[in-house]
Amino acid sequence: MTAPLAPITVLDLTHVLAGPFASMTMADLGAHVIKVERPGSGDDTRSFPPFKADKSAYFATLNRGKQSVALDLKADADRALFDRLLERADVILENYRPGTMEKLGYGWETLHARYPRLIYGAVSGFGHTGPDALRPAYDMVVQARGGVMSITGEKDREPVRVGASIGDIIAGMYMLQGVLAALYDRERTGLGRKVDVAMLDGQLAILEHAVAITSVTGTPPGPSGARHPSITPFETYHAADGLFVIAAGNDALFARLCDVLGLPLAEDPRFATNPARCENARMLKRLIEAVTIDQPKAQWIERLVAAGVPTGPIQNVAEAMRDPQILARNMVVDVLDAAGKPAFTAAGNPIKISGMEDPKTRGPAPDLDGDRAAILDWLARDAS
Repeated sequence: MTAPLAPITVLDLTHVLAGPFASMTMADLGAHVIKVERPGSGDDTRSFPPFKADKSAYFATLNRGKQSVALDLKADADRALFDRLLERADVILENYRPGTMEKLGYGWETLHARYPRLIYGAVSGFGHTGPDALRPAYDMVVQARGGVMSITGEKDREPVRVGASIGDIIAGMYMLQGVLAALYDRERTGLGRKVDVAMLDGQLAILEHAVAITSVTGTPPGPSGARHPSITPFETYHAADGLFVIAAGNDALFARLCDVLGLPLAEDPRFATNPARCENARMLKRLIEAVTIDQPKAQWIERLVAAGVPTGPIQNVAEAMRDPQILARNMVVDVLDAAGKPAFTAAGNPIKISGMEDPKTRGPAPDLDGDRAAILDWLARDAS
């Protein structure tokens, strides 16, 4: 089996989450990722809890399968080694504040002139253009500014951030997409491109229904809890022993739901169409829950699944990590330590490609500067 990015070498100057998430996925797809870190401290996440055997689980799971070399890009000897790495690299990733790489002499224009095939990926809070390009940002800042927090949470309650760091993760995903597009383009043109991804841009890009609603009505939507603002029924419902979800996204599914619940509502003009159901969502929820409250959620889920109605339990992370479907897809993997023994548990690679191995283990996260000798040996072999 071969991995699609096996010939690709990535110089990863990124830290914390957005950039490392992109390079982690590239490593999972077979790329040779060399993590270039600050001497002494390395990536900030090396100090993020929780710890196991004095190693950060956060860092280990995001940087599995990579190599590490510590370089001070202001020091002549380290710059000389970095230049040798650039000669071998296909992709360079960085998430410094815009202008930092230019001050070091490694900005896009300079590198493109020296290494025309090199692809330059830059992820930052606000991008490399615009009036706020130089402002610092973290995940919560872009979730707030990008509109995501305004629709997250319960009505008439204070806005909340999404529990996962989607400001960073979405930016990492878009960075990966941009780099892959640039690699494809390089096959045709022989030239690299700059890929500029802003965390803020990514937040607006995922607000599909909110942008549509706002552009048509002129009124931005607010938080609606678990309910989808444009599809009904599509939210949580109470059973005898707690909440579960029902997502009947069209008229045919709503008719099946009504059959399972014994509710004669499919032809009722208040509920016969999705716009009508959205208009009467609160009434419909009460009618559904008047039935579902009498039986446990497992029973309703079983009956709805049998009828082909999308439904499911609300699982915590531990339950999700034990879910048979998730396990069958190899989405819980072991990250090994340097001795080859399981050390951490991580999410697997959701990109399943025919002919590419999807192992149940991932290589260890590197010790800071732990691969310097191996990297020097790799450079020497190529030179010979």
